Amino acid sequence: MSLQISTKREIEKSKIIALYKANNWSSAEKPTELYNGLINSHSLVTAWDDDKLVGLGNAISDGYLMVYYPHLLVLPEYQGKGIGEMIVNKMQERYAGFHMQMLTADGKAIDFYKKMGFEKAGNTQPMWIYKGNEH
Repeated sequence: MSLQISTKREIEKSKIIALYKANNWSSAEKPTELYNGLINSHSLVTAWDDDKLVGLGNAISDGYLMVYYPHLLVLPEYQGKGIGEMIVNKMQERYAGFHMQMLTADGKAIDFYKKMGFEKAGNTQPMWIYKGNEH
């Protein structure tokens, strides 16, 4: 495996959808919206095993003060190999000095993000209007 982390690589929509379906994310049911949202993110970091998209993470930001990380996915068969950590580290190269970095985590992701330095945001309660059912 020759893993490559990229911030500039072109991505075929079908490769993105395959990654999201492999992780059972409901956003795969809206392929055009998902693709456009990712491509137009403030930052998009991808992980590749040759020509195979094995992971990605994106950021939405004002570019100065705050950043929100909505998605971090790694193909199930590649999880536990440090790919998610490499993607987060790449994001930290850009956003480490920002006043506020936010994300929403559930399940196994909570321990992962704690290991990466994130912590529960005081007494805040995450709230949303969400069309999926995987959380």
